[in-house]
Amino acid sequence: MKILIVEDEVKAGEYLQKGLIESGYVVDLVNDGVDGLYHATSEDYDLILLDIMLPKLDGWQVLNTLRSSDIATPVIMLTAKEQVEDRVRGFELGANDYVVKPYAFAELLARIQNVFRHHKPSQVSTSSQILTVADLQLDILKRTASRAGQSINLTAKEYALLELLMRKSGQVLSRTTIASLVWDMNFDSDTNVIDVAVKRLRNKVDKPFEQALIHTIRGMGYKLEALKDA
Repeated sequence: MKILIVEDEVKAGEYLQKGLIESGYVVDLVNDGVDGLYHATSEDYDLILLDIMLPKLDGWQVLNTLRSSDIATPVIMLTAKEQVEDRVRGFELGANDYVVKPYAFAELLARIQNVFRHHKPSQVSTSSQILTVADLQLDILKRTASRAGQSINLTAKEYALLELLMRKSGQVLSRTTIASLVWDMNFDSDTNVIDVAVKRLRNKVDKPFEQALIHTIRGMGYKLEALKDA
């Protein structure tokens, strides 16, 4: 699943991003309301974690604009404001949940999973709940993978990598892109961490089956696709 964090406290945002990536999510982080609104309206996210006290545009304005534009992406408000009227305002504007700072990361994870469980099907399409390429399926709500009906046991990083490849099926993803989106790091050409991760994923997704879905594009990167001549 892909999550957008809009948080102006840089260290808090980076800590949250790191924790969510380690939990298997693909995560983008921006630090003001204008960038948050731009990302939320120009890209597809499964969830937005939205601070209220933001520069340029506050969280209320961002949320109100999203809902006024019929963008139904689930939103969890993150804020130090704990007054009842603030929580009520958030729900009235269309927030799905409200977490008061400081919070335990484990609690936030539970709230994220709860939003995914209860988000209405009319707001999350079936195609975004289950990603399918050939006989490979990824259930992003249950966070499970299977191929030809056989369950595939993945680590959190393998899950995040597979989700990225499936969401971008047919597109070549460079090692730099993969490193940034899955590992939240700048790609070092001297490291083989990406290649090792892809090899391990291949052993689980492709090796037991006749058709390979994960392909190396020499000098460019990797893509996941069911090739017609395979």
